[in-house]
Amino acid sequence: MTDPTPGRSADDVLRELDELRQDDLPTHGGRTLAYVYDSGVAEADELGRRALAMFGATNGLDPTAFPSLLRMESDLVATARDMFHGGPAMVGSVTSGGTESILLAVKTARDAHPEIADPVIVVPSTIHAAFHKACHYFGVERVSVPVDPSTFRADPSAIAVALDQHHGRVVLVAVSTPSYAHGVVDPVAEVAAITRPRGIRLHVDACIGGWVLPWADVAAPWDFAVEGVTSLSADLHKYAYAPKGVSLLLHADPSLRRDQFFASADWPGYTMLNATVQSTRSGGPLAAAWSVVRYFGDAGYARLVRSALDGTRELVEGVGRVDHLRVLAEPDSTLVAIATDGTCDVFTISDLMLERGWFVQPQMAFGDSPATVHVSLSAATAPAVPDFLAALAESVVEAVERGPVQVDEALRAAAEAIDPSTLDDAAFDGLLQVAGLAGEGGSIGLPEQMAPVNALLDVAPPRLREALLVAFLDRLSR
Repeated sequence: MTDPTPGRSADDVLRELDELRQDDLPTHGGRTLAYVYDSGVAEADELGRRALAMFGATNGLDPTAFPSLLRMESDLVATARDMFHGGPAMVGSVTSGGTESILLAVKTARDAHPEIADPVIVVPSTIHAAFHKACHYFGVERVSVPVDPSTFRADPSAIAVALDQHHGRVVLVAVSTPSYAHGVVDPVAEVAAITRPRGIRLHVDACIGGWVLPWADVAAPWDFAVEGVTSLSADLHKYAYAPKGVSLLLHADPSLRRDQFFASADWPGYTMLNATVQSTRSGGPLAAAWSVVRYFGDAGYARLVRSALDGTRELVEGVGRVDHLRVLAEPDSTLVAIATDGTCDVFTISDLMLERGWFVQPQMAFGDSPATVHVSLSAATAPAVPDFLAALAESVVEAVERGPVQVDEALRAAAEAIDPSTLDDAAFDGLLQVAGLAGEGGSIGLPEQMAPVNALLDVAPPRLREALLVAFLDRLSR
């Protein structure tokens, strides 16, 4: 049989792909300080890509058909058992990312208590929004409690009050190591001392810190070394520097994982049996993560973490020397939140940094936390911190000259009064245009300067902000 004539030559398609990438943020080079994580080691990147391609056609749906995937998953779990002080009974599953790990942690805790008709999880207000998503998907009530306003860490006493208020309904408590927004580690042992006597599961979200904290100078235990931690999530596509997307969901013993599984034989096809949300899942990301973890090993990660933490300390010290800026919370890991003194705003600074070739992530104000610039440092970023600080200082000077973005008071009042549930498509089209996310005739696109848009979103109540961005994404993808 002869090969079919292709619609386009392979070279043409590759050229198209190259053109499509031109407007994307760079994934290597250490200048994209959110979304991507760069070790700066080209050989590791190439190894990950080759492993991804080698196993891209394999399917994790049936581990008996592809025993290589089962072996690699078991190896990664064994590595994690040593890293996170798991006992000999600790078990784990590879997922597609931190959100899937968190979804499964919540689903498993819910299903372990079928006798509870209206289950609740209790979390600090700084917990990752993936827990909000899990509650929305699985019909679990989320009770968010305030954090310490000076440190932004979870407040054990507030968690205890919430557990008493919802006695008999709580199926899970979760904490962060560290929290994404502020980069601080919650007091895991203190929270476990509250959950353990009550027999309530405790999940540690180490998605972004899992491959950093084992080599960092963290004073208090935070993983399975703490009695009462029942599950833990850790991403390998972040600081393990594997290609996306791979995460681990770990349970202290098999009995705690039992309700994670799904099986169905009530149809005429094969018996569906899944450990994760996905059924069919490529073995490529798993093989890539396995390969990169073996390549770096403990010594390699110790070196990468040391570099990233040194860069973080240098950044924190440097921000302290920039007028009008401050680090909001002393970071425990590689995440830094930077606030202003009000003479300029973080949204303008973010735009100006992008003009200088640096992507930083603006974070909206929330509770006692002001709007901030979020920076995730990686090993590849560390050598460039002096250049980053120089660009940041220049951006602040220019932002002060421009002054903070002012949101019209009438527009602010209108935003606070709108009930998004009452809006139809035409109303959303008008609001998107007012917000700067749509042009005349409803054309959708991002403006060159995002500061005015972000300033308006910052003053909008969370529900309206969510609705506007959902409407924007919907129209962007039509």
